[in-house]
Amino acid sequence: NHNLQILLLSDESLDTVKAYDVWQEKSNYGKKYMGIVRTTYIINEEGIITHAFEKVNAAKNAEEMLKFI
Repeated sequence: NHNLQILLLSDESLDTVKAYDVWQEKSNYGKKYMGIVRTTYIINEEGIITHAFEKVNAAKNAEEMLKFI
């Protein structure tokens, strides 16, 4: 529909989000539900997480990460 030139992936089984511990209980207007907590991980060349940033603001995250690295 949008002629994207990249492959999009999905995690329907939730294996990856659970492995990264970002599938957590959330609350909105008193209603509790399970959802993904926005988190950014910096992963080094060996595949080791060196930094984790929680409560990510999606609009500002890319610029903040570029400054960080």
